Amino acid sequence: MKTTKELLGARIKELRKLRKVTQEKLAEKIGVDPKYVSFIEVGRSSPSLEALENISQALDVEIKDLFEFSHHEARPASIDQIDSVLETVTDDQLKILHRIVKAFVK
Repeated sequence: MKTTKELLGARIKELRKLRKVTQEKLAEKIGVDPKYVSFIEVGRSSPSLEALENISQALDVEIKDLFEFSHHEARPASIDQIDSVLETVTDDQLKILHRIVKAFVK
């Protein structure tokens, strides 16, 4: 089971991606190094209250929305591993993988 710090990081990453914001852009908006954003997202760093406020403003959500991660608690680790791999592929590769997965699930 993931720690609260890991769940918070995953939720921030999820919200950031939904808004199509890169780690670099989020870091720029909140005035921190991109590595700090990365460390938060993987659960290596705990953001301060000020950082949480800045992140919520940058992502246009309320702070409480950052803590809505109950759906992640039951998520298998394999899904997170797949997600990590998918972050490295190109848009064209992602389209191909989507077709493959759709065909496989049918």
